Amino acid sequence: MSGIVYGVGVGPGDPELLTLKAARLIRTADLVAYPAPEDGPSFARQIAAQHLAEDVEEMPIRMNIGDGRFPKDDIYDGAAAKIAAAAQAGRQVTVLCEGDPFFYGSFMYLFARLTDRCRVEVVPGVSSLMACAIAARGALAARNDVLTVVPAPLPEDELRRRLQHVEAAAIIKVGRHLGKVRKVLSELKLTDRTRYVERATLAQQRVLPLAEVKADEAPYFSMLLVHRRGEAWK
Repeated sequence: MSGIVYGVGVGPGDPELLTLKAARLIRTADLVAYPAPEDGPSFARQIAAQHLAEDVEEMPIRMNIGDGRFPKDDIYDGAAAKIAAAAQAGRQVTVLCEGDPFFYGSFMYLFARLTDRCRVEVVPGVSSLMACAIAARGALAARNDVLTVVPAPLPEDELRRRLQHVEAAAIIKVGRHLGKVRKVLSELKLTDRTRYVERATLAQQRVLPLAEVKADEAPYFSMLLVHRRGEAWK
């Protein structure tokens, strides 16, 4: 008997942004797996908690979340083996993924390891990119603008090269790289065209012009949105 694995995007944090399909697949799962820090609760599980069946088996995939070293091959190899075995035994496995599974999502690393071993389906989720744009009350891009997604951990020279001629950019994975990114944006005279968004959709959400952000580090869930015109609709 063959089961199935669902990689489910649970969105950026607000449980009400979970899709109806995601909620259904969480409720009907035999096994729910999710990324979790080495110690403490899983953010993905917290988002989906109200939809978990009381008797469902849970599988936290513990790793050093936010250290920037992805993929964590040994951890994903082990998790994929357990998930594949459950699916091959005829079980429905639902794997939770913050945001969207295929937009820098953790599930992509499991997907690559599972597709040749069992049936795998992916369910989109609201991405942090769109959640941050809505939180900042500004469109990411308009008309023929090119939107560039730039990971903040890139070396300073590479950040400068990628951002030098952007029309619109989302700088992700900011965290401890905020000071470096701020320096580059200042050199490119884009500071006043940049909005800082922290913990979008959560009660602790903060949105500020970059110039008003004093710290040189940011939480793991933060993003910078840049538009050369200041606002996309101008």
